[in-house]
Amino acid sequence: MGAREQIRQRFNELSPALQQVARYVLDHPNEVVTSSMRNVGTRSQSTPATLVRFAQHLGFEGWPQLKEAFAADMGLGSAETYGGRAKQLVGRAKDQTLTGEMFEVQRRNLEATHQQSEQALQKACALIEKAPAVHAAGFRACFPIAFSFVYVYRIFRASVHLVDGQGGSLEMQQRAFAKGDALVVASFAPYSREALQVAQAAKAAGCRIVAITDSVTSPLSLLADETLLFTINSPSFFPSVAAGVAVTEALVELLASRAGKPVIRRIDQAEAQLFESGAYLTPPAARGG
Repeated sequence: MGAREQIRQRFNELSPALQQVARYVLDHPNEVVTSSMRNVGTRSQSTPATLVRFAQHLGFEGWPQLKEAFAADMGLGSAETYGGRAKQLVGRAKDQTLTGEMFEVQRRNLEATHQQSEQALQKACALIEKAPAVHAAGFRACFPIAFSFVYVYRIFRASVHLVDGQGGSLEMQQRAFAKGDALVVASFAPYSREALQVAQAAKAAGCRIVAITDSVTSPLSLLADETLLFTINSPSFFPSVAAGVAVTEALVELLASRAGKPVIRRIDQAEAQLFESGAYLTPPAARGG
């Protein structure tokens, strides 16, 4: 049984002071994992001693152990290291099945992602369509997910913006968030600090959030209005983002299909501009016979 479920089941047996803590940690699981005990105490209007007593009442040695249990609930527990996974690859360079394993796992990832996110894609589209502006964020390995979404979606919609923190500008970019806007944010375990920061800033600004992530208990999903799940399995040492990119491609495909005939003219104009500006090489003329 996870820590949060344990708290729910034992809530009625807690004293009023401990129930006050329980309400806060259940409503703000991200804060339990990312903030200090002092900050959690201040925000829950409880003393550090009360937080320790709360943890011990649930059977934990202290607050750090309860914090670890919350992290495990959210998929943030210790996992096999990249180096540990890499050891399994060493010496397999001549193994004829090595690359075949990768493509087989990717096929399974795509199938699982399709099943997990098919229904949520339509809901995410409806949320994004209504937003005056759309922001997208993904950091480190998830940057390609956010960038590909922005690059393709912006071909037919101008009010789409990449939040990348380039040059230390993350706070400045977050100031553009406005009530009613949408944020598409991607991350997988171990989750990116910047992705969570951006999601929290968007929530505070009144944005609607679409999380592209690997679990419904991820910190992003817990803040999101809609969650698009993707599978990150890989036989290599690093998790795969291929299915995450596939989700954004499906999302943009649906957005274009729902936008109607006006989208055709905008896409034609954007493509023509890419050729005229020299960004795309002009296709070579066919040679005569």
